[in-house]
Amino acid sequence: MLSSLTSGVSGLDSFQDQMDVIGNNIANLNTTGYKAATVDFADAFSNTLQNPSGGTSTSDGSAAIQVGTGVDITGTGNNWGQGALTATGVESNMGINGNGFFLVKDPSTGTTYATRAGDFSVDANGYLVTDTGQRVQGYNSSSLSSIGDIQITGTATANVSSYTINSQGVITANLSDNSTQVDGQVLLQNFAAPQNLLNQGDNLYSNLEAAGAGTVTAPGSGGLGTIAAGQLESSNVDLSTEMANLITAQRAFEASSKIVTTSNEVLQTVVNMKQS
Repeated sequence: MLSSLTSGVSGLDSFQDQMDVIGNNIANLNTTGYKAATVDFADAFSNTLQNPSGGTSTSDGSAAIQVGTGVDITGTGNNWGQGALTATGVESNMGINGNGFFLVKDPSTGTTYATRAGDFSVDANGYLVTDTGQRVQGYNSSSLSSIGDIQITGTATANVSSYTINSQGVITANLSDNSTQVDGQVLLQNFAAPQNLLNQGDNLYSNLEAAGAGTVTAPGSGGLGTIAAGQLESSNVDLSTEMANLITAQRAFEASSKIVTTSNEVLQTVVNMKQS
């Protein structure tokens, strides 16, 4: 009796969490670079009422008798599959066609984050930045040798009139004196265990070392994807799948609430029998 009540309550808690995850996925249907989350379930500890016994020449033995105590959530994961690339016409926007993450750094704290959202822009000082001011990391000079904040700048005698970014992330500035110069290269980061990344909001992930960060590498090499300039990666949330999962979770939640209600009614009957 009490075990069924416990199982029902665990179901209510777990399916509520699943609906929260599904709701967040649906809310981020149009979020650049968002990766759909999933919930992993596992059965809870089982009470053993009878241990199994082996058979003999005269007996078949007996099976174990165990009664479960409900369900637990063992974790949440992400679908790291590719989202569709959509053209924006903005040269500073970048999508990754394949594996890898952009690296961006908070200039005030020095903290580095990973992101799949490439909705970058160029600030007043020429730095390539996110919407929240994080600076994109990569080779930050024409020699493509030192890694740091990427800055698109002109020379002492010429200003930047436009720039291009190729599929390997190399940034070429066109100057007002009709010359060109390489201002750097956007690099990408791959992770051996991306499920260990922690979502920090604003499309940023932390916990990079625990996720198995490898060597920062040029796009198109080392198993990494290429850069699609002037494009953004859409969310990989499948609305039809999420709606189907939402209906399933809702029905399971309702069933769990019925278990709680029924168990409560049975317990009330037992109490009334004792009092009568």
